[in-house]
Amino acid sequence: MSARLADASGEPGEPGEPGASGGGDRDAALDAAEDTLCAQVLNAWLREDVNGFRRTALPHERADGPWLTVRSGPRTAELAVRHTLFLCDVTVRRAAPRENGLRLVGLDAVLDFLAAGTAPEDAEGFAAFTAECRAALATARLHDTHRDGVFARLAPNAARGMAGSLVFDTIAAHRDHPAYPTARSRVGFGDREVLSYGPESHPRFAMRWVAVPREAATRRGPLPPWWPPPSRVGLPSRYDDSHVTLPAHPSTAPEALARAYDGLRYGPEPYLTVRPTLSTRTVAVAARPDDHLKVPLATSTLGLRNKRTITPGSLVDGDAGGRLLRLVLDAEPAFRDRVLIADEHTWGHAGHELLAYLVRRHPAGLGSAHVVTVAALTAPGPGGRPVVDALADTYYGGDPLALHDAYLRLLLDWHVTLWLRYGIALEAHQQNTSLVLDHDTSGRTRLRLLLRDHDGPRVVVARARARLGAAADAVAFADPRIPVTESTALADVFTTITMHLCAAAPLFALTDRKLITAADATRLLRTRLEEAAAPHADRPDAAVLRTRLLDAARLPVKLMVTAGTLLDKTRSGAADINKHYAHTGPNYLAATPFPGDPRAE
Repeated sequence: MSARLADASGEPGEPGEPGASGGGDRDAALDAAEDTLCAQVLNAWLREDVNGFRRTALPHERADGPWLTVRSGPRTAELAVRHTLFLCDVTVRRAAPRENGLRLVGLDAVLDFLAAGTAPEDAEGFAAFTAECRAALATARLHDTHRDGVFARLAPNAARGMAGSLVFDTIAAHRDHPAYPTARSRVGFGDREVLSYGPESHPRFAMRWVAVPREAATRRGPLPPWWPPPSRVGLPSRYDDSHVTLPAHPSTAPEALARAYDGLRYGPEPYLTVRPTLSTRTVAVAARPDDHLKVPLATSTLGLRNKRTITPGSLVDGDAGGRLLRLVLDAEPAFRDRVLIADEHTWGHAGHELLAYLVRRHPAGLGSAHVVTVAALTAPGPGGRPVVDALADTYYGGDPLALHDAYLRLLLDWHVTLWLRYGIALEAHQQNTSLVLDHDTSGRTRLRLLLRDHDGPRVVVARARARLGAAADAVAFADPRIPVTESTALADVFTTITMHLCAAAPLFALTDRKLITAADATRLLRTRLEEAAAPHADRPDAAVLRTRLLDAARLPVKLMVTAGTLLDKTRSGAADINKHYAHTGPNYLAATPFPGDPRAE
């Protein structure tokens, strides 16, 4: 990667800004991947106001548009920005800040500038973030190198059922996260692991297996028929009666597994061909793609502290969350055939976060449907055409806006009902939510939602039990943070997950393509949210929805980099690194433009 200071005085710039570095005059040594990552890092610092980065910035206008003078410790620089609506009021126009007339070109130069504002007690976290950035850049360049070859093997139009969903997962893996700058980084994965086990490569590989004594293992639910006995993975047949097998990802070192349980037996023979899903640690069984297997990974994604291992308690919570949602569907016939819930009732562990698994079974009957994760909707597929456009051709007369609108109606109807009627807010983000599109028996388009990974909700338990009766009494969560009494906790999860990631992010991507204006996009979001809330106007939280979303001055934003990597919990104060917020985002749901709102321009 490049790291240098460029003299701006002799370079072409926009009118009124001699030497400013723009897209066309970007330094030749700075490739597109590095340019993009530098911009994403600076945007994260602005969005999360790291070390007062945005709070202390001084705005000023120039001939080419708005600028900010930003401070990082003793250093100051100027950033060219534009006004935005999504997650932050501004986003950078150029990836190279200007300091004392020189452009800070490249990732190392940008990180060096940001390091100047880092307190000594946070140096370890910043160093970890630097490592994430370098890993993300290496992975992005690897993607650029191999994308054409991978995409040549994909056929999205023919990708049907759960096997076909893996095609869309591969496409989505080449798309950046809407908010996290280093989402392509998997700390602990090198190039070989990315190519061998990452969804972006669309690989096939065989699982590894370990065996532990039966009495050391906990299991819930029936194992699938493909589950091997110890003798099937190369262990002596005498272990079939005394031991049970647990899956292990082939990237996990046998030594690490041996340390996890004294007396563990590592199967010498691989067994069970699989393909990775978008989450990487969850794989689909190649011969039975309706069955997914979630296994621990000794890596971190979306933050150093966001480990991809599996805690036994999260398995309990995923099981309980799925049971709670099925109770809701039993009580809500309007959603029974429109919302599908993955079965996560089969799981097990041996008392360690590296020795655990979840068997996820998807609903039957999806073989002829397109099953597309929300994360893939706006991603460019083979040939560069966004996935949503191809789906719209098949189901909505070539109109991607019509598809988005139908999706928004169902998404918001479902999640608002969960919140206002049952006191439930799901962490069903763009990776855990899929659209299921097909035609019914009369040839009409049918759109459904498929939800998975039920282990991170927030639930006002008293309200859920009041609506669902005695059956809800048996639903118990292991994580004490899941049951809440404050409606604001539900509002924060609903806003940051359902609204920001699932509803707004794909719609704002259409504004970037000029398919809809920002004003029309925000008007559509507000209208659909108001329509979803209208049947629940008599519910106590209806007022909370209005004051915390529709009429709020600001919206909550997740402090993902701050809580996930930069600061430990004693410094950030985060009780949950995935649910740590600041109410600093612009309210794109506001009925009228506010000062600085780009809709007013």
